[in-house]
Amino acid sequence: MIQLFIDGGGMMWPILAFLIIGLAISIERLWTLSRASVNTRAFMTKIQTALKEGGVDAATEVCANTRGPVASIFHAGLLRADKGIEHVEKSIMNAGSIEMAFLEKGLIWLSTVVSIAPMLGFTGTVWGMVLAFQEIKAANDISPSIVAGGISVALITTLFGLVVAIIIQTAHNYFVSKIDSLIIDMEESSVEFVDSLVEMGKVK
Repeated sequence: MIQLFIDGGGMMWPILAFLIIGLAISIERLWTLSRASVNTRAFMTKIQTALKEGGVDAATEVCANTRGPVASIFHAGLLRADKGIEHVEKSIMNAGSIEMAFLEKGLIWLSTVVSIAPMLGFTGTVWGMVLAFQEIKAANDISPSIVAGGISVALITTLFGLVVAIIIQTAHNYFVSKIDSLIIDMEESSVEFVDSLVEMGKVK
């Protein structure tokens, strides 16, 4: 493997750099999204119990002590509970937009890696082909050994670039799916939360 990397030439290094960047962002996103995931149903039950037993203040404290986007948007809404249902809904929407932006942070860089890594690989291959034909010209010979050797080395960068793109694309797709699931939870729980506030008479 190391010999293949060395044979690939100088273009292998920027592709490797993009792989490291993509993996670093993927690890950070994996950690962040895993912390953002909570049992929404259990949390909703906890909030409803707090509203019944201790009112808005108790529910606010529960949200403040719970991690995740759902707790954050509930907390924003509860802080405006004394101002009426319209303010609560607006606060939830604004907080939801902020949480969505936070969840999607870094995905653009993963897309960039997916796009650029194969192009760097193709660039390395084209450059390798140019060098291979120069060797053929210098040797004044088109023997199979010269042609096959030069082309095989040239194609290594394309292979590496495609492998990097496949790895990062897989991570990107997983994160998009995870974020979509979290957003659906946020939207559904927000509607139920507002309905609970109205039914319990905590907002007007």
